[in-house]
This record gives sequence, C-alpha cells and structure tokens, in this order.
Amino acid sequence: MQLHDLQPNAGSNKSRKRVGRGNSSGSGTYAGRGLNGQGSRAGGTKGSSFEGGQTPLSMRLPKLPGFRSPRRIEFTPINVSELEARFEAGTVVDGEALKAARLVKCADEPVKVLGMGELTKQLTVKVDKVSASAQAKIEAAGGKVELPC
Repeated sequence: MQLHDLQPNAGSNKSRKRVGRGNSSGSGTYAGRGLNGQGSRAGGTKGSSFEGGQTPLSMRLPKLPGFRSPRRIEFTPINVSELEARFEAGTVVDGEALKAARLVKCADEPVKVLGMGELTKQLTVKVDKVSASAQAKIEAAGGKVELPC
C-alpha cells in the first residue's frame, strides 16, 4: 500500500449542500432560510453573548474596583531583622549586597527598609527608602543611612 492508494471510507465524506442555485437544485428561492424574519437576512443572527433580551452576564457581573497607575513604583520591603540575619557588622548594604544575599532578584530593584525586628550590627544602608522606625534602629546600632538625593 502506498500513500496514493489511501482513500476515505465510502460514504464518510459528503459534498456540501450548495444552496440558492435555482429551484431545480432543490434548495432555491429561499435557500432553506424560510420566508421572512431575522434568520432569512444576511448577518441576521444574534451574537454568542445574546441572552434573549435579558441583561448579559458580562454586564451583570461586578466590575473590578480601583485604579492602578502605570507609573507606580513598587518597592520591595526588607525588614531590619533580615539585615541582622544576613549581613556582618560594618557591611555596606546596597543593591548588589542585597542581590548577593538573595533578598532581591535584581540589584536595580527599588527597596524600602522597614523597622520590624531588632538590629545590633553597625551597617551602612544605601537603599531607595527607609521607614522612620528602621532609620532610628540603624542609627541606634551605630550605623548610618544614605538615601539617594
């Protein structure tokens, strides 16, 4: 058997019905659409979301509230307790150091240090933002905070 010998089973393939090709064809005049009404006209069907005049589901469901600005800057939060656990005393904590400690995925990521936990090590923190309580804890431990201008 070769590829050119293959044929579909007898009766499995039918030719499509050609409508509107004269009365002698058996489906002339109205071409199977009936006399009048919506179904007899071109393009005369309702959309898939039409529910018989009932308010469509897409309009009945509640819409999502609020608005998110496309220019919003999402800061990665890092607590003082994580700095205590991951860094030695005297370390400069910046984007590269945070990436090396696997606290952020990218060194350019905007970071905000928050004040949860305790800090006993002297660290120099160079990040984008620091909360007031975190700054107080860093400076109380003898470290310093350097924010971008």
